[in-house]
Amino acid sequence: MFNKIIKRGNRKGTRGDSAEPAARPGAPSSSSGGGGGGAGGAAPVTVNHASRATAATPSSPTSPHVAPSALATNQAAGAASPPLLEPLPLLRDVAAADRPGLLIRKLRIVAAIFDLSDSLKHPREKEAKRQALLELVDYVQAPAQAAANAPARLPDHVQEALVAAISANIFRPLPPALHESAAAIDPGAAPDDEEEPFLDPAWPHLQLVYELLLRYVVSPDTDTKVAKRYVDHAFVLRLLDLFDSEDPREREYLKTVLHRIYGKFMVHRPFIRKAINNVFYRFIFETQRHNGIGELLEILGSIINGFALPMKEEHKLFLARALIPLHKPKSVAIYHQQLSYCIVQFVEKDYKLADTVIRGLLKYWPVTNCQKEVLFLGELEEVLEATQAAEFQRCMVPLFKQIGRCLNSSHFQVAERALFLWNNDHIVSLIAQNRGVIFPIIFEALERNIQSHWNQAVHGLTANVRKMFLDMDSELFEECQQQYLEKQARAKEMQEQRESAWRQLEAVVAAKAAGDDMVLVN
Repeated sequence: MFNKIIKRGNRKGTRGDSAEPAARPGAPSSSSGGGGGGAGGAAPVTVNHASRATAATPSSPTSPHVAPSALATNQAAGAASPPLLEPLPLLRDVAAADRPGLLIRKLRIVAAIFDLSDSLKHPREKEAKRQALLELVDYVQAPAQAAANAPARLPDHVQEALVAAISANIFRPLPPALHESAAAIDPGAAPDDEEEPFLDPAWPHLQLVYELLLRYVVSPDTDTKVAKRYVDHAFVLRLLDLFDSEDPREREYLKTVLHRIYGKFMVHRPFIRKAINNVFYRFIFETQRHNGIGELLEILGSIINGFALPMKEEHKLFLARALIPLHKPKSVAIYHQQLSYCIVQFVEKDYKLADTVIRGLLKYWPVTNCQKEVLFLGELEEVLEATQAAEFQRCMVPLFKQIGRCLNSSHFQVAERALFLWNNDHIVSLIAQNRGVIFPIIFEALERNIQSHWNQAVHGLTANVRKMFLDMDSELFEECQQQYLEKQARAKEMQEQRESAWRQLEAVVAAKAAGDDMVLVN
């Protein structure tokens, strides 16, 4: 309990510090003024874009449009920001020619950063920012209605200021995760799986910022040729960094936004896939901790569904090197549903990948984690449903050796889930076509269950499968039974020989000991 109280205290302190100018490791540099109580001399916001010059100089033609946004953020770092209290008209109340200038002024307000964990600091400025965000969301969502006599799309310099204001708000240092806080206090402490996720106190404002970004991306008036200069590779990478947020509400918005960016900006698609790959590689082989794996897999599930045939070699490598190894981490249960969907999508797209997938599952099959085994068996059934006979034959021997081990598991849920495979008509059909190979592998496991398994439900299911084999091919069943009995007889004979040899050794040792005793007496 003491550790939990300490962790909560550390987390709150970290969140309060998140408004200070800082950048996450590995993310492009971006700084913003701290909360309203910060120093008045904070540096202006600078947003780096990979496809553009890093900063606009006063002599550059775009600098008049970039400078107002940076200036507003700089002013917002002070104890009080008079420009935020400046009354501004509504966008619908001004002439079309004046709207770009008014948009820039409202985006200055949006770019200002406050400490939203303290509701008593700068309430008027925060409310002004919220109202500006609400109006901008409505404007971007329905530009034709908001600007009936003006061009439908936003001017280029307004788009740049819009993305800069969004970046100033959402790209921030994330608080340390629960396991990091616990490790800082007690390096030997185990992570608490029952700990509630951290909910960002700034979310009411962040939600509006994410909504503004989403409406900007999906708007039919957003020209990708222009927008790709601002929603660029650096922007996408920083979005992916935010997927590690502990707040599930933020991850849900990020999932929607990134999916929309992937759908609209075709030029970014290969880069997004590669960047997601890199997130997976780091998770699998380095940290094994990440909050957003499930959301990234949901995006990939939709992407995989749209892959064209024949499938590119790049996509097959992604399956073999990223998706299949995702079965390895201990936390696979958190995202297994999404992972299983992606795997099955690959097999349904290209049935020849079934052998690769099944052998990959066998490679990462859990040894001591029974709940993980149950998940693997469920995924295996879905993969086998999409498997054709030729691919099944390539992997059936190692596959049914593993299924036989699962049948004999002392954990009844594992044995029960393995026996449920025979309820699937397609799997039974594949087994029937290859019964000459599969029956001898599986028969011994069935007989062991009948003779010695402790669970009555497993007994009943095993008897049903055994009867199914008998009805399918009685001659093969009798042959397997005879082989099993002979094997048992040989094992019994070897056991008796072993026991006889031990008895002889014991007799020799006893006789020698008795002889030594007689010598000592004499």
